[in-house]
Amino acid sequence: QVQLVESGGGLLQGGGSLRLSCAASGRTFMRYGMGWFRQAPGKEREFVAAISWSGARTYYADSVKGRFTISRDNAKNTVYLQMNSLKPEDTAVYYCAARKSDSGSYYYAVDEYDYWGQGTQVTVSS
Repeated sequence: QVQLVESGGGLLQGGGSLRLSCAASGRTFMRYGMGWFRQAPGKEREFVAAISWSGARTYYADSVKGRFTISRDNAKNTVYLQMNSLKPEDTAVYYCAARKSDSGSYYYAVDEYDYWGQGTQVTVSS
């Protein structure tokens, strides 16, 4: 069982930066692939970024590539999402998720993940 708690969301102007954090409980954090997803009002939850157990492999949605960076600190049981050059279309609730697989496949699929946080709101004004 893994419990995930996101933090760091907020309201900011376009072009700004924000760093989200996701703290995980449990001693086996390093055995979970981690992902960030987001959901805007009226839209389906979508993949943002993912990272492998060791952090050696990262994956990004095309819409955030070059602007967002996912990282993890296994000693602190925490995964981060650094978001730069934010746009109004980045406005959403951001969710942290954990999956037992370390596969390079299906990291983008909501159904692939076993545990989810409660989400943190990010609002970007124009």
